[in-house]
Amino acid sequence: MATTKRQSGDIRRNQIKEAVKDILYFEGLQKLTTKNIAKKVGISEGTVFKHYVSKKAIIDDILQDVHRDLVTPLSDIASKKKNARNKLEKYICFHLNYLAQNKGITILLFTEASYQNDTDLKKLLSETYHLLEQSFIKIVQDGIAEGVWDKHVSVNDLASLYMGIPLAMNIELLLQGGKLKELNYCKNMLLLLHRILQK
Repeated sequence: MATTKRQSGDIRRNQIKEAVKDILYFEGLQKLTTKNIAKKVGISEGTVFKHYVSKKAIIDDILQDVHRDLVTPLSDIASKKKNARNKLEKYICFHLNYLAQNKGITILLFTEASYQNDTDLKKLLSETYHLLEQSFIKIVQDGIAEGVWDKHVSVNDLASLYMGIPLAMNIELLLQGGKLKELNYCKNMLLLLHRILQK
């Protein structure tokens, strides 16, 4: 019986988190209220508070998911003993596909942390950004060490450029009503990076 309740609670928490991402993406930060979250899920506002003590607790839970489902897998890709070209392709496509499937994440990371002046969220954003940047840098450094990419490329500048790609994709998603061919976008960004990196 306890397992059934826990599963039900997990399902409900996931529904609440999905509602938060949808509201952020389709309606904007100003509409992110517990009342609107409850309405989106089809539950009472009290039920939202039964699962999360505050809106911030929901956001913290989503950010933990981001670390588990995005940051850790990307770090794993970067640390594999494969050739750098293959790692770069897997890295970029995994990253962009995740963000395309979780449309509110980019807005959550940048808007909520910036506009709400939340110190904890800013710290977590900084850690997330740093980890993503470092795993990307590792792939580029591996490619330079393998002799496939230009050693004169500024790795840090390229990492900064790369970190803007998810934001650009998010803008395109918004402009195109949430529809984007992620695979084509991934291939186009990969081609751009290869042109910069080639010897």
